[in-house]
Amino acid sequence: MLRRPHYIALGLLGLLTLIVLNLPSHTAGQLKLTIGSFFLPLFGLSRTSHQLVGEAGDALTPRKELLRQNQQLRLTNQQLQVQSMQADAILRENEQLRLLVGWQKQTPWKLKLASVVVRDPANWWQTAQIDLGSRDGMRVDLPVLTPAGLVGRISAVGLTRSQIALIGNPGCKVSAIIEKTRETGIITIASGPLDNSLVVLSYLSSNSNLKPGQVVTTSGLGGIFPKGIMIGQIAEDSRPVEFGLYTEARVKLAANMGALEEVWVMLP
Repeated sequence: MLRRPHYIALGLLGLLTLIVLNLPSHTAGQLKLTIGSFFLPLFGLSRTSHQLVGEAGDALTPRKELLRQNQQLRLTNQQLQVQSMQADAILRENEQLRLLVGWQKQTPWKLKLASVVVRDPANWWQTAQIDLGSRDGMRVDLPVLTPAGLVGRISAVGLTRSQIALIGNPGCKVSAIIEKTRETGIITIASGPLDNSLVVLSYLSSNSNLKPGQVVTTSGLGGIFPKGIMIGQIAEDSRPVEFGLYTEARVKLAANMGALEEVWVMLP
């Protein structure tokens, strides 16, 4: 049931409506314009909201494009996984090759000091004797060296003494390698009976081109001398022999064969 204030409000609203309807057309238009101006901000806000929603909708990536990008990322991830697997395979292969070619870490050499007790001053026989024998653990083919480089190998063993076949002795052939070029050859004989400081490096490849000063060490081949023992340096350019089938060069030995007093025997 309506109260008195409600009747008053309805009466005022009806009176206002009659006044507006009876106003001249010009005055009524001005009144509508004035009233509408109060609602323009609300209409503008409504339009702005609709524009923002539309722009946001345009900014969203279509589902088809999202699926395409996801597929591309999946393929890229698979390619990276394959490349990673290949890298692991290469690493394993390198490890296997390293072991096959003997690149593993070398064990420390076990050496025993010996004194030279018999030595030919002219080195005619290219041998020497030391004061260690079988009772000291000596045996045939043990390498013998000095701090300067390789000397030879044990060629005969007695109870208290052993004989060394020096480098240049026909019974002490050494497989050698040139460090710079990685070419291999064999130290065969001395270059002459009166010069015990030079030996002949033979059986090099026919296209070998060695130069003086290149370092020569043991190659590790042959099973007697381990790899890496200093032998000497190339003394002259290589030269073809045997109708050009191979080349050879002379090597200046690092160890002084004419002044041997103490040597080291390499034990197994």
